Amino acid sequence: MDGLTIWLTGLPSAGKTTLARGIARRLAEAGHRVEVLDGDVVRTQLTRDLGFSREDRAENVRRVGFVADLLSRNGVMAVCALVSPYRAERDEVRALHDGRFLEVHVATPLEVCARRDVKGLYARQRAGELHGLTGVDDPYEPPDAPDVVVPTHLQTVEESLDAIWQAIEER
Repeated sequence: MDGLTIWLTGLPSAGKTTLARGIARRLAEAGHRVEVLDGDVVRTQLTRDLGFSREDRAENVRRVGFVADLLSRNGVMAVCALVSPYRAERDEVRALHDGRFLEVHVATPLEVCARRDVKGLYARQRAGELHGLTGVDDPYEPPDAPDVVVPTHLQTVEESLDAIWQAIEER
């Protein structure tokens, strides 16, 4: 199998990182070279100069998309877990990949994400300590036509991984 970028998009605490790690593990076990580009980790290195304005969020997606394209062009399975809130930038990254792109919408409702609140973002937003939380007081534009939709509130992690894996195999 040639390289591919698997792009997981969804609200904060939707399950993107969990699924990215799981699919990366499966890919590695199947003998593929894999790199995970997790939004939180990337922001500590590649995009640490960016904030959370619309422009900075768009630039974050562009930079990660560029790196993922380099990896996938060279036979690596790039698994990207980013909120990536804007459709236009995700579509731009898809076009850059020339067919080596699989968009996964981690379609978890806001209320479920807020209950999970893995990083405490929703609690900080409710307390007035955080502004511009995607899906709450900043927009999230769900994909119009994702390659895979995983409703993590209705599926187990394994069922979500199976759906992503099936889409990868169909490539």
